[in-house]
Amino acid sequence: MGSLWEETSSLNGFESLHGDRKTDVLIIGGGMAGLLCAYKLHQKGIPYLLVESGNLCGGITKNTSAKISSQHGLIYQKLVSQFGWDTARMYWEANQAALAQYRDICQKIDCDFEEKDSYIYSLTDRKKIENEARVLQKLGAPAEFVQQTALPFPVAGAVKIPQQAQFHPLKWAAAIAGDLHIYQNTTVRELIGMTTITDSGKISAKKIIVATHFPFLNKHGSYFLKLYQHRSYIIALENAPDLNGMYLDETHTGLSFRNYKDLLLVGGGGHRTGKQGGCWQEIRGFAEKYFPKAKEKYAWAAQDCMTLDGVPYIGRYSSRTKDLYVATGFNKWGMTSSMAAASLLCDLIQGKPNPYTEMFSPSRTIFRTQLALNAWEATLGFLAPTTKRCPHLGCALKWNSAEHTWDCPCHGSRFAKNGSKLDNPATGDLNR
Repeated sequence: MGSLWEETSSLNGFESLHGDRKTDVLIIGGGMAGLLCAYKLHQKGIPYLLVESGNLCGGITKNTSAKISSQHGLIYQKLVSQFGWDTARMYWEANQAALAQYRDICQKIDCDFEEKDSYIYSLTDRKKIENEARVLQKLGAPAEFVQQTALPFPVAGAVKIPQQAQFHPLKWAAAIAGDLHIYQNTTVRELIGMTTITDSGKISAKKIIVATHFPFLNKHGSYFLKLYQHRSYIIALENAPDLNGMYLDETHTGLSFRNYKDLLLVGGGGHRTGKQGGCWQEIRGFAEKYFPKAKEKYAWAAQDCMTLDGVPYIGRYSSRTKDLYVATGFNKWGMTSSMAAASLLCDLIQGKPNPYTEMFSPSRTIFRTQLALNAWEATLGFLAPTTKRCPHLGCALKWNSAEHTWDCPCHGSRFAKNGSKLDNPATGDLNR
């Protein structure tokens, strides 16, 4: 079963690339981040091409919960602790600016854009929620601590931020993509300097943006250590209540909620890719308990790149790659992060200063607790005896019985039972 978004919309077809090309900027990856980079460069009149190995927005974007929010879990107290108040304030401002850009564009197109209040709640830890509300208020955000919500269970507390938003991501993509220079079903096999090798031609570019969800170049940036991937699951229910807001549990294993028209989207069951988790069974059990009259209409899963410190990597691919850029690690918040990424990268491409360059820099310190955990998982994956190995870096694959796939616990590549690639960073199918 496909996601709600892909079942209720369609993107116009785009041709594959044939022959050699030259351009000022090449964007590799046609998800929301790559699409927005193309959109902004197009507006500026900067020559560019976008190539996507599959269909436009046919990867992670079609599986998003499509919340456009600056409230990314309880991130602000973490940012203050790790980086200080100035960085936390800039993170809020960058995401609010992204939200404002969506709001402006959505006034002109039909994509089911709605402003909604956003809530991060805790079932047990009132103190943590109160602290996040205080931090946000000090940053100038219109945050409020509340105890009563429309959720069908009691909470210890929630942080409420008004005038956040939600939309239909593929209707949005279809509305802005029509005039852009996009080539889909065009797989990049190799970069040689600033020349990109595809199956059907070479592309020479002055600058390159890698927006492939998980960066596929291993010799720069150490993204195989700086990122891991996390899966989560969503069901869309008929005959369920309208909660009139967007809700998320503050824990990684908690539940999320939002409505779309007459459907209630319930997410949860999350786990690190390649590990065990609650999957659909967990959220279906919740739905049976709290919404016994509801009927499941859609079910799908999403996969997100998680960074070491909770902040995306946007900017130069590495300190040694002058004209190679990246946007990755959106930590489950790909909508505002994609817009922030496109704005920053468009400035960098033009040589313009941007106040958020340092905050999002992929070359910032990697000495965080998550680094050791990522390295440990990679070591276990390399040493585990199995005949199924990931073609990315050779980690042992794990069978995912809920989705009937082979998943890599090291870096998150996934393969269908027949060996065809489902999720990167692997660039090819599984050798059978």
